[in-house]
Amino acid sequence: MKKTLLFAALAAATTLTSLSAHAGRMDDIKSSGTIKLGYRDASLPFSYLDDNQKPIGYSMDICYGIVKAVEKSVGKPLKVNLVAVTSSTRIPLVSNGTVDLECGSTTNNLERQKQVSFAPTTFVTANRFVAKKSAGYKTLEDLKGKTVISTAGTSNIKWVTEANGGQATYLDGKKVPALGMNIIPAKDHAEAFLTVESGRAAAFFMDDVLLAGLVATSRNPKEWMISEQAYSVEPYAMIEPKDDPAFKKVVDEAVVAMIKDGTVEKLYKKWFESPIPPKNVNLNLPMSPALKKVLANPTDSGDPSVYKQ
Repeated sequence: MKKTLLFAALAAATTLTSLSAHAGRMDDIKSSGTIKLGYRDASLPFSYLDDNQKPIGYSMDICYGIVKAVEKSVGKPLKVNLVAVTSSTRIPLVSNGTVDLECGSTTNNLERQKQVSFAPTTFVTANRFVAKKSAGYKTLEDLKGKTVISTAGTSNIKWVTEANGGQATYLDGKKVPALGMNIIPAKDHAEAFLTVESGRAAAFFMDDVLLAGLVATSRNPKEWMISEQAYSVEPYAMIEPKDDPAFKKVVDEAVVAMIKDGTVEKLYKKWFESPIPPKNVNLNLPMSPALKKVLANPTDSGDPSVYKQ
């Protein structure tokens, strides 16, 4: 009898622990009165620090719009806690509850969807490399045997690593030859760019829009080139916790509403076609056909074929 009661108690405790561990974010947010947003410090113009060390950017503005929708859903104003994340920590921090929603420049792909969920796509970019014009590098093959760099924890460094071993394909399906490059992982985009600037690496592989921001705010933008050829499609979206349908519903509906009422288009013009702080640089980046397609038919798909033109 005692054993039966003990097993019953343990089972009950296990059930309670399981329920607690899988408690929805909406319940947590409502009870705490706080929502935790993850931000990047150098992903211009998506999420980066201004002169006052405040996170600003295209993704941050979209996330603040989502916060308003969450406040409406829980029926009260919320305190926003801002949590710094990196390429390597963003997914684990959303998964373990430290962050409720990541507001950065994260590619939604099928591999990551095994760990987290994503809101509808709000940007589409591509993997390219940046290098000094004086070096004369134009194609991936030009970098054979060279030292290159990419940010740790990104889909870009994964693609470059696979390409280096002859295990990747171009967008047209052609196989990439083994390249024998020396690949360095950087802690963030700024460090990677500086490594190329100082001559310690020949090229930096990253999403072209982030490279454009780094070039535009560099000391001498005219000395840089970004490869013409794109190597992979990269759809950006906010990271959500996995298997939390209530939270995902509120977030996704908020993003779709901002797309449909023109808010996202206005934010795009603000961050990509107008002068932005801290240097009032204008990226002059018109909306791509791929992004126009996504905004016309919102999707949270991680399948790259959905985004190809």
